[in-house]
Parts: sequence; C-alpha cells; structure tokens
Amino acid sequence: MLARGLRPSAGIVTSLVLDSGGLSRLAEPRSQSAQLAVSLARTLSWPPVVPTVVLTESLSGRPRTDAAVNRFLKICIVVEEIPEELARRAGVLRTLAGRGSAVDALIVATAEPGGAVLTGDVGDLGALADHADGVSIHRA
Repeated sequence: MLARGLRPSAGIVTSLVLDSGGLSRLAEPRSQSAQLAVSLARTLSWPPVVPTVVLTESLSGRPRTDAAVNRFLKICIVVEEIPEELARRAGVLRTLAGRGSAVDALIVATAEPGGAVLTGDVGDLGALADHADGVSIHRA
C-alpha cells in the first residue's frame, strides 16, 4: 500500500523526504502506518530523510507524546546542517511559489533533484515543488 499517488514507476526517486506530517504518519504505532512504511521501503529510496527543522514541528519535549517519533527517527537519515546553498535554493523556491513556510521550502529543496516528499500539506509543498527540479509531493 503506497501513499496515494506515490508510484516509483513515475521515475527514479532519489530520496524520500519527510515533513512533520509525513514523519508523524510513518511514526504512528498503527499497523496501517507500519504497512505504509514497509511498502515505501520496498519501492522507494530508503531510509527517509528528515531535515532537523522538521523536528521543531514534530516534537513537543514530552516523552510520552514524542516516543513514537523518536523511535522512528532511529531509522531515518537526519540532516543536521543546512548548507548556505540549500538555504538560498529554498529562498528562491519560496519566492517563485509565492507561498509556503521557510521549513516547507527547505524540505522541497532537500528533495531536489528527483526526490519525493511525504506530507500532510500538499498545497504549499506542491506549489513549491512546481518550481523545483523533479520533486513530487504525496499526501501522507
């Protein structure tokens, strides 16, 4: 079971980047979320990439509510630094799209070229991806 519309046959996916919605969805301790994670692992670039700015939106500092996300992060590639070139590219994407947050723009820029983003916010990320190099956006 892939996320709606997420098809590897649409092209080679170079990376799977998660925003807070995608991270939360895959971290949920439900069998449906586990099935989605297994399916993505079989068909797309795995493990998923999570920029550290996503942690700001995903974590609360409360161990009980953060536990599932913290467990899932152990299998992810957590990108701890934002190079100047990536930040500049995110700024360009945000300007071209005319919408989306700085975090959204960094997520899309991280997925370039040819990556996929799993998100709960297809509107803003989709607008940014319209100006990106081969980035596809998929609802978590």
